[in-house]
Amino acid sequence: MTVRTLLAAAAAFSLAACSMSATTDGAGTSDALEVPDVAAGALSEETMRAAVEQLASDEFEGRAPGTLGEEKTVAYLIEQFEKAGLKPGNNGSWIQKAPLVEIAGSGHAPLTVTGKDGKTQSFTYGSDWVGATYREAPEVTIADSELVFVGYGIVAPEKGWNDYAGIDMKGKTAVILVNDPDYEAKELGGEFNGRGMTYYGRWTYKFEEAARQGATAALIVHDDFPAAYGWNVVESSWTGPQVYAQRSDKGASQTMMNGWVQKAVAGKILAAGGQDLAKLSAAAKKKGFKPVSLGVKTSTSFSNAIRTFESQNVVGLLEGTEAKDEYVLYTAHWDHIGRCKADAGGDDICNGAIDNATGTAALIALAEANAKAGPARRSQVFLAVTAEESGLLGSEYYAANPIFPLSQTVGGINIDGMPMGGRSKDVVAIGGAKSQLDAFLDKFVTAEKLTLNLEPTPEKGFYYRSDHFNLAKVGVPMLYLKGGDDFEAGGRAAGEAYQKKWTEEIYHQPSDEFDPNWDWGGAMQILQLYYRIGRSMAMSSGWPTWNDGDEFRGARDKSCAAEGGC
Repeated sequence: MTVRTLLAAAAAFSLAACSMSATTDGAGTSDALEVPDVAAGALSEETMRAAVEQLASDEFEGRAPGTLGEEKTVAYLIEQFEKAGLKPGNNGSWIQKAPLVEIAGSGHAPLTVTGKDGKTQSFTYGSDWVGATYREAPEVTIADSELVFVGYGIVAPEKGWNDYAGIDMKGKTAVILVNDPDYEAKELGGEFNGRGMTYYGRWTYKFEEAARQGATAALIVHDDFPAAYGWNVVESSWTGPQVYAQRSDKGASQTMMNGWVQKAVAGKILAAGGQDLAKLSAAAKKKGFKPVSLGVKTSTSFSNAIRTFESQNVVGLLEGTEAKDEYVLYTAHWDHIGRCKADAGGDDICNGAIDNATGTAALIALAEANAKAGPARRSQVFLAVTAEESGLLGSEYYAANPIFPLSQTVGGINIDGMPMGGRSKDVVAIGGAKSQLDAFLDKFVTAEKLTLNLEPTPEKGFYYRSDHFNLAKVGVPMLYLKGGDDFEAGGRAAGEAYQKKWTEEIYHQPSDEFDPNWDWGGAMQILQLYYRIGRSMAMSSGWPTWNDGDEFRGARDKSCAAEGGC
């Protein structure tokens, strides 16, 4: 991906209004950057509160795709979209079907590791390691697979980087470090964007590359800081049924098993091969690193229950006036992870109240407010997508099978988790300054008397962890915002405390439940920002594009070059 320097990223925020007014090649001329004024919308806190309480209730069972929870969620969304004043968005239907497969592993044997000395160590499923398969196979058996430490598991020809250089991975298991080689940098810039994670750092990429290399299995070494979450998140997310997009080869091109191991476990595995995890990790940060065969073999097995089904994206449309065939997109994922590891009180429903009943409720409230304001110049699409928690699958399916032409999709806003800690003085743009949508963002951040800040934790790779990413990859400019860190009550200390509690105690846990005592001030604050930005895009006549040099600019240029595009 394109590497931006810290200076450019910082300057982009402060100079957004100026830089966005410059003429660019192709789409996105100065005419395209018209940013119409939009008054504050009639946004209902009661609508938000009622929708979150319903969607996050135990009745909805955590909204896992392919369950009774999905049926209830989809029915509720259709009811609320229709009540808000939308029309069915998919040629008369509210639904876009997305074919998926659920693979539920059970009876996991311990992960055993036999060292050079012939001694065997045994590691417990759940507490020491987790593993699943992408293959539609009733049984998975890994028998005496040689373990190979492949550093960060990256193959990036444009950087002259190949962590698999000189090794045939057939029959072998890759041991892989999470994040990028330079994640510990204090600034952006450098080989892999320094502190800012690239897609090479995401676990999804690492499993994809291991499969391309022909590996039998892949194990990522979990470490709290570079992973951006604790082992509790890994365990709760990977020990239940896993949902994937259906593949024509039934997953035969994938590894037999993908999984994670605790860092301490990885240290023991490498020690069994006479290696030191810390030393090899340091070596893996440098270009020219070569994979290390550990001379250690691993085994495990488990059974799978396989179920194919069609999940559903829910699509509502508010038609425009002058430009009905030009579309502004709002997205949020309606799903969560359903049943999960029970807490100390026996609660095994991960309700996903903040993640992402709040974002789904925001779609309803935004639809309601826009309908009350009357049709905009352009059409507005409200898309609640499925299976985000399973790997952004619903948005991936939509991006590959768009209902509304990508070349006629102006841009959009993705909503994944609303701030529930009270009002803040700032707002954060995830991914930094990337597109001419920053002109809209800059104007209405100012109008809302907020400060726009750089993403405080770019090393966590949040830009690659929600549904806007799939739309960005096909060229659609997308904004992804998060609530600020500088709270009106308590300042940055309060903001940091809220984020710490969310990350360590609530995220992907049964404790992510509706709270009648929430302070809705911050949620309504950023909802108003979403409304004004989105409606201004819908009132505009121009076509924003990605900034020069951005990794998604080429896809947008190609889309706009199509007949009738942009």
